[in-house]
Amino acid sequence: MIPDSVAQYLTDNRDRHLESLKEYLRFPSVANVDGGDQDPCGLCARWLADYLERLGLHAEVLPTSNKPNVLATLHVSDSAPTLLIYGHYDVQPPDPLDLWESDPFEPEIRDGYIYARGANDDKGQLFTHLAAIEAWMQCGGMPINIKVFAEGEEETGSPDLERFVTEHAEALSSDVIAVSDSAFFADEVPSITYALRGLAYVEITVTGPSADIHSGEHGGAIANPINALTALVAGMHDDQGRITLPGFYDDVAELSDAERNAWADLPFNADQYAESMGVDALGGGERAFSDLERLWSRPTLDCNGIVGGYTGPGSKTIIPSTASVKISMRIVPNQRPERIVESMREYISNNTPPGVTCEMKVHAGARPVLMGRDSAAARAASDAFEEAFGKPAAMIRCGASVPVTELFQRILGIDAVMMGFGLPGDRLHSPNERFALKQFTRGSAAAAAFINNLASAE
Repeated sequence: MIPDSVAQYLTDNRDRHLESLKEYLRFPSVANVDGGDQDPCGLCARWLADYLERLGLHAEVLPTSNKPNVLATLHVSDSAPTLLIYGHYDVQPPDPLDLWESDPFEPEIRDGYIYARGANDDKGQLFTHLAAIEAWMQCGGMPINIKVFAEGEEETGSPDLERFVTEHAEALSSDVIAVSDSAFFADEVPSITYALRGLAYVEITVTGPSADIHSGEHGGAIANPINALTALVAGMHDDQGRITLPGFYDDVAELSDAERNAWADLPFNADQYAESMGVDALGGGERAFSDLERLWSRPTLDCNGIVGGYTGPGSKTIIPSTASVKISMRIVPNQRPERIVESMREYISNNTPPGVTCEMKVHAGARPVLMGRDSAAARAASDAFEEAFGKPAAMIRCGASVPVTELFQRILGIDAVMMGFGLPGDRLHSPNERFALKQFTRGSAAAAAFINNLASAE
C-alpha cells in the first residue's frame, strides 16, 4: 500500500495537477512541423524539463537531428532500484480541425474528460507519473532512483531514437522501465501490454506515360498507372484475407494455447466493436483466426492513402502519368521489417504489368516486441493496478507499435512494462482526443503504488 500521505497529496492536488497538464497540452508540439526558432516542440521540451526540475530532478533538453528529447534523473541511493519512465511529448497533427468540438490546443474539461490533442497520447499518460513523483517528493522523499525520458519524435516513427538510445545507453540504464502509452482492454479492465506489432511502411509509385494523356486517343494502347496500381494492391490479399507477398508469413511466431485461452476470457464483443467503429461487421484480416488474434498476433497489410490522376470537380478524361499508394504492414514477433520490405519488392517485381514501372520508397520500420508476462516488474505493475483500480491487470497484446520498447529490450537489455491508462474510446489520432479524469486520478495513484512496490520488492 502506498503511504496515506502520498495518496492524500494526490487527492488534495488533483485540480492543480490538471491545470499543469492543461499548460502542457497547450503546446502544439506536432513533430512533423518545422517551427523555426519558436518551434513548439522545442518550447514544449523546455517547459517539460523546467517542470521536472521543479519536482527536484536534474533535467536536460538533449538535441537530435530534428526534435529534442528530455532526460531527467534523480539518484537517491546506490542500493535502491532505478525506474526509467518513458513517454513522448510530440503529438499527432490535429486535422481535420472542423471536426473538433473545441480547440485541440486549448484543453477543455467536459463530461468527465479532458479534451485536447495529446490528452491521452501521450502527454496525459506521462503526466500521471509526474504527479506521482511530486507526491512522493513532497511526502518524505522518493524511495527509488528515477529517470524520465520524454521523446519528441514518436509520432513520426522515431527516426533518431535508435541512435539516441545507443549513444545515451549509460544515462538510460535502469532496473525497470515503465511505458504509459497504451490503453485498458476495456473500461474497468486494467491491462498490461506485453507484445506489440512492428511496422514496415512503404510508398509505391507506378509511372506510365511521361505526362497525362487523352484517354480517348490513347486508351487501349497505353497502360493506365491507376489501373496497374489498383490491380497490384488488390492482389496483395487472397479471398480469405491472407497476404500473398512471397514468404510473408515465414517467420510468424505462433500463439500459445495459454494465450489463446486467456484472450477468450476477455470481455470482447465483436458486434459492439464493429458498431463503435461505424461498420456493420469485422471484415478485415485472415478469416481463419479469431478477432483478437487478427488484431494482436497476426500481421497485416493496409493501404493508408492512394492518389493518382484528376480528382477535382467535374470530369477530365485522362490516362494519368503516375499513381501512388502508401502501405503500412504491421508485423508480429519474429518478423523483421527489412525482410517484409524485400517480400514487397519481390511481389512488385513479379506482378508489375508491361507498360508501367514501379518505384518503392521505404518510409519507416519498427521491429515487433514480445516482453515477459511474469517478471517481477510486471507483477509490481499488476499489483499497483489492483490497488488503484480494484483489480489486477489483464495481460494483453496490442496491434500498434511503440518502437522504444524494442530498442530498450535490444540495446538496454530490459523489458519495458507497458502500464497504460487510456481507454479504448479515447480517439487517439482523431478529432476530439480525450483522457478520462478518473483515469488520470487513478493512474496517478497506480504510478505512485508502482514506485512503492518497486521500493519494497526483495
